[in-house]
Amino acid sequence: MPEGSVSDAAVPDAAVSDAAVSRGTAAHRSDRVDRDALLIDPAGLQALLRAEARLPPGAPRTRVLDVRWTLAQPDGRPAYREGHLPGAVYVDLDTELSMHGPATAGRHPLPDGDTLTAAARRWGLRPGDAVVAYDGGGNFAAARLWWLLRDAGVDRVRLLDGALPAWVTAGLPLEQGDADPAPGTVELRPGRLPRIELEDAAAFALEHLLLDVRATERYAGRQEPIDPRAGHIPGARNLPTGGNLDDDGWFLPVEELRRRFATAGTKPGTETGEEHGPGTRIGAYCGSGITASHTVFALALAGREGALFPGSWSQWANHPELPVATGEAP
Repeated sequence: MPEGSVSDAAVPDAAVSDAAVSRGTAAHRSDRVDRDALLIDPAGLQALLRAEARLPPGAPRTRVLDVRWTLAQPDGRPAYREGHLPGAVYVDLDTELSMHGPATAGRHPLPDGDTLTAAARRWGLRPGDAVVAYDGGGNFAAARLWWLLRDAGVDRVRLLDGALPAWVTAGLPLEQGDADPAPGTVELRPGRLPRIELEDAAAFALEHLLLDVRATERYAGRQEPIDPRAGHIPGARNLPTGGNLDDDGWFLPVEELRRRFATAGTKPGTETGEEHGPGTRIGAYCGSGITASHTVFALALAGREGALFPGSWSQWANHPELPVATGEAP
């Protein structure tokens, strides 16, 4: 059985009941087959955890991970301790999902395999386990964990659609304090997913579709709150990552995501739906490689493969020899 997967025999049938997509608009139900490998809704997760409570000790199970983090409030542990999903373990994005280095490496370089393995063992992750990740809203930080685990060989990783607010809105229970799982034994080896290195980003933007998923104000160079230069990589097209979600913070239906990426960067009124069809290579960057993972996740929902530029703008902007474009045009 592949590392990170859960066998069909490991979880009772009740764990994959119709509650898995109970949120319920017709649009969301119609693309159930596409979404279920990547997303689970609150009712579906509650049913899964209840079913897994009957599993024998040591059996593969779902590990729930809380990745609360924002740029303004990077330490999410106090909020986690005030209330988190039952059994959820807190994940520190700055120390467990990132390395620290010179500014020329970007603000959140990817962790190496040893760092990620040590963190995953602290979370209790064992070979054969599945993972459901969430954060305080939007799943922008949780998507970083999804990308890292998939890149390192964990085959079954999902996000809680709607994140913590959806769980709370559904009236489902929370726990307080710290979860303390038994240490895990998983071994993680990064390097499975496509990525863009600094030296390749300029050519990728000109030859393929490179998405800058930051806010338009930052893309255009009108605002830059944290990095040393304002603007974007020449040739990159702006598609803010928040557009992957509906007004409630749930991911858009698959067909809407497919249209969103197929028409990325085209002028309003000129879209045919085939500007960036299945043959187009797509990459994504943001400020420091966090929220770009969210767009790579949304691409996966849409059936597209996306390459992540881990260093993103924070790395590019710290290399003064590299060009910068401003304005809303690529």
